[in-house]
Amino acid sequence: MRILIAALMLAAVPLVAMAQSPDVPGAKALWEGNQLFCKNCHGKSGEGAFGPDLAGRGLSAAQFGQAVRKPWGVMPAFTEEQLSDAEIAGLTAYFASLPKQAEPGPWRVPVANDAPHGQQVYMAAGCAQCHGATFDMPRASFGGRNGDLALMKDLVYTHTTAMPKFEEQRPGQRLRMGNFNPLRLSEAQMKEIFDWAHDVIGFRPELQAQLTSSGGTSYALNLANNGEPGKGLTAQGLVIDVILPAGTTVTAATGDGYKGVHMDAAAKGNVAEWTVARLAPKQSQAFTISLSQAPANPADLKGTVRWAKPAPKSGPNLDVLNFVLRPPVMAGR
Repeated sequence: MRILIAALMLAAVPLVAMAQSPDVPGAKALWEGNQLFCKNCHGKSGEGAFGPDLAGRGLSAAQFGQAVRKPWGVMPAFTEEQLSDAEIAGLTAYFASLPKQAEPGPWRVPVANDAPHGQQVYMAAGCAQCHGATFDMPRASFGGRNGDLALMKDLVYTHTTAMPKFEEQRPGQRLRMGNFNPLRLSEAQMKEIFDWAHDVIGFRPELQAQLTSSGGTSYALNLANNGEPGKGLTAQGLVIDVILPAGTTVTAATGDGYKGVHMDAAAKGNVAEWTVARLAPKQSQAFTISLSQAPANPADLKGTVRWAKPAPKSGPNLDVLNFVLRPPVMAGR
């Protein structure tokens, strides 16, 4: 009996080892998907950019884990809930399987020599690699709540606990930013970034546009101002454009302010357009559009929202809200 038990235990060893082996395909999908923003700094293939290269460096799981949990430089620290030890092991094996790149790629958003100093600090700290050159989403979130410097510090230094309280998270979506160390990104730098975002360029209204299918070739567009009444910014002079996929025409459209279809040089095609005079916090507008046929690629059905006020306090007005056709929600999700 003891011999039989020992034999069964030995036979199980390869199965246990196999179960514990790193999930390289899963790690590759995780890296290339939209659950993590790591590639924004480290490069699409781990070749390096703002952050150091990862591909072909031969890092051990312990070294990779150290870089994630207690990083060097300005990189934020990520928790087990954001990136598990098993996922770290998978990413370690994935990057070990890739060839080392001869040179790093370019920064997604380089420091602009002619930018205001606060914006340069923001770019040099790496914030722009995920948030873009003009800090669009955070400026909108702060514009919807009249956010202050104390709130920004909470969201940057204690992001994993502060962000879920600040904004409801989508089901199944993990927090993609870690916690920054105030010894690596100082409070003085944080104030320079805040002052630029608040005083130099200014906050944005917290607008949200959702384009969904109504069945067949009909679609619903809902535009909302998610700001808090008494605190959030009111958007004025809004222009909503739905870019029509090639080969389609509008057969019907509803909603106040519909202006019809016209050629748009920036969109390089026809757009269906609505205008809205103003949209205060907690107000919304609903529109519908029906097309002559469904687009071959659903991602081709997309659009933009622009507004006249509040405009940036300085520099060109590049503020825009982009939206795309949302995929249908699966049952049980």
